[in-house]
Amino acid sequence: METAESRRQGTPGAFNAFARFVLCGGGVGLASSFAVAGLALWMPWALANALITVASTLLATELHARFTFGAGGRATWRQHVQSAGSAAGAYAVTCVAMVVLQQLVAAPGAVLEQVVYLSASALAGVARFAVLRLVVFARSHSQASASATVRPARPVHAAVADPATLCHAA
Repeated sequence: METAESRRQGTPGAFNAFARFVLCGGGVGLASSFAVAGLALWMPWALANALITVASTLLATELHARFTFGAGGRATWRQHVQSAGSAAGAYAVTCVAMVVLQQLVAAPGAVLEQVVYLSASALAGVARFAVLRLVVFARSHSQASASATVRPARPVHAAVADPATLCHAA
C-alpha cells in the first residue's frame, strides 16, 4: 500500500526533474529530427514535420507525466492539450528568433543561425519546463498527495469482509 510519504519520495526535485526533462525532451527531439527526414522522403516536408510534431508531443507528454515529473501514471487529455500549447509557444519563440535574425542580418551564416536557433530553443525549453512543472503537472502532485493522505487505511479483516474492496483490489 502506497502512503503519502512514499509518493512524495517518488516525486523528483526541481534539479532531477529538469535533468529528466532535458533527457526525455532531447531524446524525443533527436529521434523526431531523424523521423522527419525519413518521412519527408515519401511526403512533403511540411506534412512530415506536422505529423512528427504531433506524435513527438504526445510521446514527450507521456514521458514527462510518467518519468520527468513523477505524476504517477498516464497523462490526461488536459495535460496533453496544455503540453501542446507550451510546445506551440516554444515553436513560436524559435520562429520569431529566426525572423528577427533575418531582419537584422542580411545573409547570416549557418553557424550564426544555429547559435540563434539553439539559444531560442534553450530559452523556450526552460520556459516550457517551468510551465509543465508549475502548471501542467502541478495539480497531479497535489491531487495525488491529497488522495493518498485522505484515504484512511482499512483493517485487514474489513478488507476481506467487504466485497467492494475485493472487487476493487482485483
